[in-house]
Amino acid sequence: MGEQPIFTSKAHVFQIDPSTKRNWLPASKHPLTVSYFYDGSRNSYRIISVDGAKVIINSTVTPNMNFTKTSQKFGQWADSRANTVFGLGFPSEQQLSKFAEKFQEVKEAAKVARERSQEKAESASTHSHVGTGESGHEAPTSPQASNVNGTEEEKGSRSPPIESLLKSNNHRINPVKKWEQELRTLGESNARLSAALQESASTAEHWRNRLQGCKEEGDRLREKIMELEAESIDINKEREQNSRLSQTVRLLEAEIAEKEQSAENSNAELESRSKTLKCNVEESQQKYENLLKDLTTFLGILDGKLDELHGFRQGLAKLGMDN
Repeated sequence: MGEQPIFTSKAHVFQIDPSTKRNWLPASKHPLTVSYFYDGSRNSYRIISVDGAKVIINSTVTPNMNFTKTSQKFGQWADSRANTVFGLGFPSEQQLSKFAEKFQEVKEAAKVARERSQEKAESASTHSHVGTGESGHEAPTSPQASNVNGTEEEKGSRSPPIESLLKSNNHRINPVKKWEQELRTLGESNARLSAALQESASTAEHWRNRLQGCKEEGDRLREKIMELEAESIDINKEREQNSRLSQTVRLLEAEIAEKEQSAENSNAELESRSKTLKCNVEESQQKYENLLKDLTTFLGILDGKLDELHGFRQGLAKLGMDN
């Protein structure tokens, strides 16, 4: 039999920046399907995620791997064979816990499979010396039927093209070229963002600069988290520090959202004032034009009255001379 999915979930996938080994790079703009696969012929477990024709995660689970929760909805593990660190952002804490539990279960199963394989090899070697062909141990079995069957979501993920797609991509994909392409894409995106920021109004620019500063502070805090996870010996102390730093990151993100909302409100207020002033100017212009029309009419009437008065005066003067 080939590989079969035993657990499937949805998450945002990230990889560590290969140049800095600190910052997270998103693998896709939308959540991806992340599945555990079991290969009965090799007694191995893999975590696989595919985005269209692109293999995002192809990580073989080994007994020495660890899955670490760095926040309520985010977890990560290091893959020494792929020379990278994968990160997953889940919609809820419950989904993260299920994935972490399955990781521990698969890790233990991989450990048992390795031990049984070694025992079987030792037993076969021993029996070959005594001239018998019997083996003292059974081959490792696949996970329980309930886990293999899984939920309806898991069943839907068992599509044969995934295995063939993984085999072809394993020979074709060059990780270095893929990372270089992603870096170029990120560079272009950063250039576009910089141009957009320069075109913004002064008020929006001020708040966006503050936002950038807060994001950089958040990145530094995340980098500190990763350094603590890589260097700390006491895992309990490490988790406590990560929890405190994650709380600080959440507070900073809330502050960023609040300030960004304030900037948007200020912009909206300025736009409203501008529209009001424009309306007032238009109204004043209309009143001025109407007043000018009325004045012109009045002057015409006044001219007529003056002409009448002048004629009346001439008549009086002529009448006086006749008398």
